[in-house]
Amino acid sequence: MKFLLLKKLLKLRIETKRKIMYKKARDLGFTHPEVVNCSQELDELLNKYSDIAAL
Repeated sequence: MKFLLLKKLLKLRIETKRKIMYKKARDLGFTHPEVVNCSQELDELLNKYSDIAAL
């Protein structure tokens, strides 16, 4: 149960971060530092989700 809730929360955070990153990329360009930082944060969330999904 705990993992299911955590997976849902991470999934929501991933979707939100992805939308934010796309908007920043559209407005600032793909190589802007804010976009790169957002991409790295998204990678971290995806890695956490992958780790939990493997349990």
